[in-house]
Amino acid sequence: MPLRPDDVDALAARIQARSYDFAERIFTGGEASAGVWIVKSGRVELTVGSGKRRVVVQILRGGDVDGDVQHFLGHPMPYSAHALGDATLLFLGVRDFEDLLSRHPTVARRWLQTVAQRVATSQDRIIGLLGCGMVEQVARMLIDEAVDGVVELPQKTLAAMLGVQRQSLNRVLKKFERAGFVRVRYSAVDILNMHGLAAAVTA
Repeated sequence: MPLRPDDVDALAARIQARSYDFAERIFTGGEASAGVWIVKSGRVELTVGSGKRRVVVQILRGGDVDGDVQHFLGHPMPYSAHALGDATLLFLGVRDFEDLLSRHPTVARRWLQTVAQRVATSQDRIIGLLGCGMVEQVARMLIDEAVDGVVELPQKTLAAMLGVQRQSLNRVLKKFERAGFVRVRYSAVDILNMHGLAAAVTA
C-alpha cells in the first residue's frame, strides 16, 4: 500500500533532521522514548552496560528505525545510542508521531508492517544464534553486518556484539583469514569468500 501524497506531506512536515558528531549521545537507556528516530545517514551504536560489561546490541544504518516499539509498549529505552562517526537522524516527537498515525491510516498501516518486519528479523537472528558455537556465531555476524562485502566495525565492537572477549573473536577471525574467507584490517573486515562463511554457518 503506497503512501498518498498527503501522507508524504504530513510526514515531511513533522520530521526534524538532527545531526550528531562521532560518539555523541542520541538517547540514554532507562529514559522514556522521546519519539521515533530514523537513521538518514551514518551509523548508530546501541549499547547496554559499561566497561567490561558493555555489550553492543545492534548497529543501526540508513533507513533503520528505533524508539517506536518502546513508545507503543510504554517501556523505557532498554539501551543507549550514540553516533559511530558523523550521523544524521530524522526525529519525530511523541505527539507528532501519535497525531500522524491517528490522522493517516495508510501511514499507520505501513508503520505497523515495518514494526512486524523488524520483530521478525530480530527473532530470526536470535534463533539463528541459539546453540551455535563461536565459529558459527562469528560467521553469521559477519554475514549479517557486511555492507558491499565489508564489515566496517572494529574488533572491539564486534566482540561486544557477541558478548565475548576480543581475543576469542580474533582467534576465529584469524582462522577465517587463513582459510581465505576474510581479510582483517584496521577497524574493518573484508569478506573475500561469502560462500565459505555461509558454509561455516551451516557446518
